[in-house]
Amino acid sequence: MTQVQLLIESISKARADYLSEVNSLSIHQISNKLSDEVWNAIEITEHLYWAEQNGLVAIYKTIHAKEEGKSVWEGDPVNKGLPIEVIIDRTWQTKEIVPASAAPRVGGPIDLWTNYLKSLDVPLHGLVNKLTDEDLGIMTFPHPISGPFDIRQRLEFLRFHIERHRNQVAAVKI
Repeated sequence: MTQVQLLIESISKARADYLSEVNSLSIHQISNKLSDEVWNAIEITEHLYWAEQNGLVAIYKTIHAKEEGKSVWEGDPVNKGLPIEVIIDRTWQTKEIVPASAAPRVGGPIDLWTNYLKSLDVPLHGLVNKLTDEDLGIMTFPHPISGPFDIRQRLEFLRFHIERHRNQVAAVKI
């Protein structure tokens, strides 16, 4: 299996685990907030949809630019070679402010957002035919909080981010 395939499968697995966690919640737990400062499972799921969609768009735009002989970003790759967990430790605060493009803003029932989140598996797996392992080092648009990412780091971030929010949803059951 290629590195691209492994990264994509890790995101799919994280998403499936997240959705399984959400599906194990009661109706009350899905809409319950542990405090006014935290999101409920519906808001988290909507946020994950927007965040993953944004990440996939960044990767697809990066690939398109490469095919045209261009680059989407030039600058100092300050996170070069770092795993996503190290980048997050270096750049995130304990309670981070979500970028507006990834904030929950529409609302609706949980099944709407779980279905939207599942739908991202199609463009995610489409990357298998668009990326080679050598492409993983190409710089994408910077992340709004963590700065410059290459494609590997962007894919690692998608997995990390879903897993992080899975733990938040799991905490609702405690």
